[in-house]
Amino acid sequence: MTPVAPSPVESASGGSRLISGLLLIAVVGLAVLVVRWPEPPPDVQPPSAPGALSLGETTCKSVALSWAGSTDDTDVTGYEVHRDGRVVTTVGGATRSVVITEVPAGTWSVQVKARDEAGNVSPAGETVSVTPPQCGSDAKAPSTPGGVKATADGTTVTMTWDAATDDVEVAAYDVFRNGAKVGTVAGAGGPQFSFIDLGVPASAGHRYQVSARDGQGNVSSRSAGIDVTAGSSCTLLCAVTPVAKDTGVVWGLVELPDGSVLYGRRDTHEIVRMDPRSGQVTPLGVVPGAASTGGDGGLLSLAVAATFAKDRWIYVFFSTASDNRIVRLRLRGDELDGGSMQSLVVGIPRGKFHNGGRLRFGRDGKLYAATGDAGNPRLAQDQRSLAGKVLRFNPDGTVPAGNPFGGYIWSLGHRNPQGLAFDARGRLWVQESGDAVADETNLVVKGGNYGWPACEGTESKSGAGCATPGFVAPQHTFAAGEGSCGGMAFVRNVVYLACAGSSRLYRAELDGDALANVQAVLVGAYGQLYTAEPGAGGTLWVVSGGTAAGTDMQILRITLPSAA
Repeated sequence: MTPVAPSPVESASGGSRLISGLLLIAVVGLAVLVVRWPEPPPDVQPPSAPGALSLGETTCKSVALSWAGSTDDTDVTGYEVHRDGRVVTTVGGATRSVVITEVPAGTWSVQVKARDEAGNVSPAGETVSVTPPQCGSDAKAPSTPGGVKATADGTTVTMTWDAATDDVEVAAYDVFRNGAKVGTVAGAGGPQFSFIDLGVPASAGHRYQVSARDGQGNVSSRSAGIDVTAGSSCTLLCAVTPVAKDTGVVWGLVELPDGSVLYGRRDTHEIVRMDPRSGQVTPLGVVPGAASTGGDGGLLSLAVAATFAKDRWIYVFFSTASDNRIVRLRLRGDELDGGSMQSLVVGIPRGKFHNGGRLRFGRDGKLYAATGDAGNPRLAQDQRSLAGKVLRFNPDGTVPAGNPFGGYIWSLGHRNPQGLAFDARGRLWVQESGDAVADETNLVVKGGNYGWPACEGTESKSGAGCATPGFVAPQHTFAAGEGSCGGMAFVRNVVYLACAGSSRLYRAELDGDALANVQAVLVGAYGQLYTAEPGAGGTLWVVSGGTAAGTDMQILRITLPSAA
């Protein structure tokens, strides 16, 4: 029997009905014949990038944007407006303008992406830089903070003070130790504020002061000094030592068996050797074929195997002009041997943002890599794509036995994982940035699905959301404004998370499968924090990005308690 084209439902006594792609042909008194009608292919074509993004009226409290519409093979159902890579608002597909009311001070960038009904997301349109004007002509400084107290517990000093007042509002408080700024605390909240200063020089006296500043940069006088004497014991961080500076964007870093350090310059694609004793740096060469994305792509991560002293292989995760990929190449003396380069995993989707890009060797001798969704959320759930995944492969790039889906994929449903680390029990953890709700700390299991884009943190975004059967919940979440953590390292039974967006280092103890005693330390003291890597003797390497344009990045060595 030749099937006929579907038609509207006919009378109840006979005829045909189309149900979910099935053509049911019923005949009175006879058996019902079911014929499957071919379903249309899935929509996998993203819309074109929105064009002609332009700024309208820009004030200290709002920014107006407009853009040219995208095209799609079906329909554009919405637009996402991104500020520095994060979604700040969405509008319907018929809308071509929006007014942003979340207007931070300073200079930041905006982009627009289009989305269709199937969830395909377009590439980002052009980037526009925004510098909102100051509100009014406020020239009055806040009052001097009062009620200042400071107490020492070993080499940790806790400082508290009462809120200052201002004719507009207090934007932040700056904390000083012996005249040098050691941290910043946001001005919202109160009526009392606190700051924890870690790793202060032991068995010595220190004077603490605090000042207040408003959004116009008016600064109060410093408070009266409070003197404390640090003890000799260390409880959290024992010392923070700047070892070297670099004018480039330092992303990947790894310590070699001889104690020297290799790090990568993300945007110039160079690998550099650093001598931790002197801070002297020696450029070793550029990774062949590496390219920037205009966002967070470029030279992303480095790793070495336990066999490095013999084989001299350096494993590199980087962006090219067409994809992200993982290669290895040998270090010969003080030069990279470009001719030795071997491609291990290629074809990882790249984007302006969301490239992920962290490498770690596991106890099993396999190499694990965290990849971002490349700005296209649907790819995180697509097993045909290497985007939004944790990958597992042999050091020669072959697929090892035991991978759950037959290829490189070890877990899926990740948005932009930039932290990857193994704990003392050999379990794999990943730290990933959320969209606008929450960042996630995930314990990665074989074949696990971590929910993006249907679920962010513990908040459902679409469909069944976080209640979808098989989704793995995060072990811990951070509010988006308190996270943006891209570095992750375990030292003994403690995990450290280096956070750029919130300019802090989190310290948390493992309690079974959970994080306990989560503390934010070094808040604002060293600006944005990026990479975190374990070092020899229970130390920790952290890369600091400073707080102002043109500020050099610093490579910090943090000494930890022996029982950390």
